[in-house]
Amino acid sequence: MNFHRFFAVVKARNIEFFRDRSSLGWNLFFPVLLLIGFSFIFSGEGRPSYKVGLITTGSVEQSAEQKVLMQLRFIEFIDYQKLELATDKLSRHSIDLLIDYENNRYWVNEESSSSYLMEKIFLGEQQGFARLESSGKSIRYVDWVLPGILGMNMMFSCLFGVGYVIVRYRKNSVLKRLKATPLSALEFVSAQLVSRLFIVMFMSTVVYSGCNLFFEFFMLGSYFDLFVIGALGAFCLISLGLLVASRSKSEELIGGLLNLTSWPMMMLSGVWFSLEGAPDGLKVLADFMPLTHLVAGARAIITEGATLSDISFHVNILLVMSAVFLILGSYLFSWNTER
Repeated sequence: MNFHRFFAVVKARNIEFFRDRSSLGWNLFFPVLLLIGFSFIFSGEGRPSYKVGLITTGSVEQSAEQKVLMQLRFIEFIDYQKLELATDKLSRHSIDLLIDYENNRYWVNEESSSSYLMEKIFLGEQQGFARLESSGKSIRYVDWVLPGILGMNMMFSCLFGVGYVIVRYRKNSVLKRLKATPLSALEFVSAQLVSRLFIVMFMSTVVYSGCNLFFEFFMLGSYFDLFVIGALGAFCLISLGLLVASRSKSEELIGGLLNLTSWPMMMLSGVWFSLEGAPDGLKVLADFMPLTHLVAGARAIITEGATLSDISFHVNILLVMSAVFLILGSYLFSWNTER
């Protein structure tokens, strides 16, 4: 590993990116426009539907009244096994009512209009429940969707920024010429990874800091923890981009492969909506996507004040995925052959 050649490639790739004004402008302004649009579209109090949390232990059978309540339309019921997690969700306005049928009690959020209305609906169907209260600052949709938008922007930057560049180098015989130099495949791939990681984290930090001046984003956790999970997620996505582009030299093919990789993640990784209450099969599928763990970890830090130890599951999954993608990408990487 010759670090002089390594850093020379890193410097060249950074200069190439920052001189491309269209790419630079897209990475800066696209997430900003999305945040502004969603802040206006989803502004205002209340939502058209309600979410109700249920404390479930599996030891209490559903009563007739409970079955009637759960058949009501426009209400989503979410099971929780941990009371502390459920009450925290209620205090953060993630759910509108929390019910414990085993102990005949329920919680409302006094600061939520949706919780007030859901309580009236609940009392119209149930009797004999003790009333408990919870409160907390409301999280705007723009605060909730922020990790998803930034994560999605990082995903496209990592996958397309690495995939298209390598394929273009291979198609234009740049890789073939580099193969004739002392530069090894490990040095080249590592340089591409470090360069893109620096670019993605720099651009994401600029976007977040700039938007925060106007939106004053909700933040309960540590900015350091947020940066770490962001860097791990970006590293994993870049590794995936290197794997996808490891052998192809067709821009049409790599475009299709990258779209096939990115679109399922954008739709199923919790970018735009919560996966709580989703079918178990969908959750399992989402767990195999790096963006799911990036968004879930960042969202937990921002909205719940979680630490890196609290989201260790997401951290470990990203590390394992990164290792697998890098090993496969290094093994399959070719300087000048087509898939």
